[in-house]
Amino acid sequence: MPSDLNHSSTTPRILIVEDDAEIGAMLRDALSKNGMHAEVATSGREMDDRLLAGAFDLVILDVMLPGEDGLSLCRRLRSETSVPIIMLTALGEEVDRILGIEIGADDYITKPFSTREVLARIRGLLRRAYFSKAGAERMRPLRFEGWRIDPLRRQLHDPENTRISMTTAEFDLLLAFCRNPGKILTREELLTLTHAGLAGPVERSVDVHVSRVRQKIEADPREPVLLKTVRLGGYMFTANVDAG
Repeated sequence: MPSDLNHSSTTPRILIVEDDAEIGAMLRDALSKNGMHAEVATSGREMDDRLLAGAFDLVILDVMLPGEDGLSLCRRLRSETSVPIIMLTALGEEVDRILGIEIGADDYITKPFSTREVLARIRGLLRRAYFSKAGAERMRPLRFEGWRIDPLRRQLHDPENTRISMTTAEFDLLLAFCRNPGKILTREELLTLTHAGLAGPVERSVDVHVSRVRQKIEADPREPVLLKTVRLGGYMFTANVDAG
């Protein structure tokens, strides 16, 4: 599997995994006209071949695919990389959309959709994925309580050095806390720090992602020690954070 992001490229590289030839061509042409390099894969096997051939900055993944379906591919991708993933789905049930997010997708778009909507979602995710280019100092790995978060590789490792799978939003949120230890951060500040364009009300979107981060870093997420809620304030990261 390739690296999480193609940092060296000035042209965003987008992989579209879609078996509908008309939709795939429409998306590829729209992205190409807007300054992006887009390639289309029609199955999980083709997706794997494309990823082995080169790195991509974002993956658009259809849920309904021949063979291995999009949800399975998303779960597999997220276990190996934090590349941003947008799910395309014709399924109208909220439970299906929630499942996609739960297994690691960063965003979803329901068919039928407009190319303008797709472009807006892609640009928003790419802004969040690239925000860590702000400076070399901000790229340095940080450590807390034996954990290590690497902004450049966008990876999180636990005290046993096991890599922990995270979505783009979860990673950006934890990184924002690590860069502001001991400070009370409001939900609005967290949205600004993470460049997050999360769907839904501000409080709900932030609270949901904080809950997911707790599931991954807290010994007991129901009694959080590292990431505390401040009543009428927001959240505070209590761990000691060091560079390295």
